[in-house]
Amino acid sequence: MSLTRRQLLLASTSLALPIRQGNAASPGPLLAKVYENHIDPAPYLVSEKYDGVRGLWDGHTLRFRSGRPVPAPAWFTARLPGEALDGELWLGRQRFDELSAIVRTHNADDAAWRQVRYMVFEAPDANPSHTPISTFAQRTQHIADLARSLHWQQLVATPQERVSGHAQLMQRLAQTVNQGGEGLMLHLASARTAVGRSDVLLKLKPQLDAEATVLSHHPGRGKYAGQLGALEVLSADGKRFMLGSGLSDEQRQSPPAVGALVTYRYRDLTASGLPRFATFLRVHHVL
Repeated sequence: MSLTRRQLLLASTSLALPIRQGNAASPGPLLAKVYENHIDPAPYLVSEKYDGVRGLWDGHTLRFRSGRPVPAPAWFTARLPGEALDGELWLGRQRFDELSAIVRTHNADDAAWRQVRYMVFEAPDANPSHTPISTFAQRTQHIADLARSLHWQQLVATPQERVSGHAQLMQRLAQTVNQGGEGLMLHLASARTAVGRSDVLLKLKPQLDAEATVLSHHPGRGKYAGQLGALEVLSADGKRFMLGSGLSDEQRQSPPAVGALVTYRYRDLTASGLPRFATFLRVHHVL
């Protein structure tokens, strides 16, 4: 089965669509670009990249990145402050699948939610006592002060640190990954609030990942005869390629549907812009 031309167009732009809240479209939250070795990390604040689910709090409603409300228990959102926050709902390192199941369940499990931490890394409207806060470094201090004042262990100010240069940044990355972390985030300390994909926010991981839309299923050969051999997918920038590695036996017998969004890992890009050593990671649930 293949997609129509209209579906292909939608697929190629789906990851760049604005978040829609009610009847109004917004450009969505700040999204990271990829750190490159020529960039001096000294002007940035560095934090761990949490493998969780983005949570956007507007002072009244907690939403996923898509704009849909998070089905969190009332007691959880009642503890959040009356100002906008941006962060990651997180259980801990290498617990993404468990976390994803908790936050997507509409009948919230109180016991499970009491394990969830809201790792706050941005306060887009921070303005305590009408004092202007213009830089990310200032907003980081505001978040730390806010977390201390709330005295609630489930709301955590994301630790932010400076590094002296590229060598120290790589040491910090190695330490984080060796401890089971996913990678690092670098946020320009002098940056004002921003939305959409911006170079004021960078991500650094030993392996890169991205999303693509399944276009078709290709049959397997040899030991995979009668099963899925590979997925033909379309990336957000319109590149077609095959994903065959990383699929479990169960996924080969019951593959992700045509039109599904999947996450893949890759090492870098070829000269033509295709992902090198692309490996299927998981079905991407649009939350």
